[in-house]
Amino acid sequence: MPKAIGFYSAAKMSPATTEQPPPLSSDRVVQLRIRRQDGPGQAARWEEFAVPRRPNMNIISCLQYIAAHPTTVDGKSTTPVVYDSGCLEEVCGACTMVINGRVRQSCSALVDKLATGKAITLEPMGKFPLIRDLFVDRSRLFNDLKRVKAWVPIDGTYDLGPGPPISQKLQQERYPLSRCISCGCCLEACPQYTPVNQFVGAAVISQVRLFNDHPTGAALKEDRLDTLMEEGGVGDCGKAGNCVQVCPKEIPLLESIATVQRQATVYTIKQFFVR
Repeated sequence: MPKAIGFYSAAKMSPATTEQPPPLSSDRVVQLRIRRQDGPGQAARWEEFAVPRRPNMNIISCLQYIAAHPTTVDGKSTTPVVYDSGCLEEVCGACTMVINGRVRQSCSALVDKLATGKAITLEPMGKFPLIRDLFVDRSRLFNDLKRVKAWVPIDGTYDLGPGPPISQKLQQERYPLSRCISCGCCLEACPQYTPVNQFVGAAVISQVRLFNDHPTGAALKEDRLDTLMEEGGVGDCGKAGNCVQVCPKEIPLLESIATVQRQATVYTIKQFFVR
């Protein structure tokens, strides 16, 4: 489990002021309703905050304001909301949370498109272990990427010269797959991916396709397919299609799943006749 101390500190970079922010009219504030939980196994609660509205503000900017002014709408002092974030450019995938019932990146979630006269609801992802508030532990996703050997096996200790040529057609097929930011949106939306099973999910399967289709990465293709034919592998996908609907990078995840299933079937048939 990653240490949460860095994120607690990040939430407190700006010392929380003890002064009450000036009252604002209802048309100049953003109401946020946030699900809070002090830690695993602790009781959950809801707290509401009012944040001054600014043009083009996103959810992260609202959470930054709350960190500096941790006071609820009823005037109660509370702790800064704990969340995870990094690049703020929809690249790192760290700030994933459930916003108004839909999993998405909070850095690209613009308040002007979310606020419809009601409070914006923020909740942590439910498929990963909760650490605190909106911050969850996504270690399972990264461990599954290691499990399927999602990398190109090269020795980087010396100059290997130019890499193998890749056709323009293959580049165009692989590039959308390389845009995955391991945010976990597809896993949160997937009905087959649960905290109590071993299913690797669409993101991992798509990365298997990415590296299987690489001339050098294909050296580990059989190892990857062996892993994906075990429990929790590609056969556990139910083709719900929710993953495609929520992917922030519009990766063709169902196409990847079908491709890897085809690869696994061909590999299995070959193994049968080799025996």
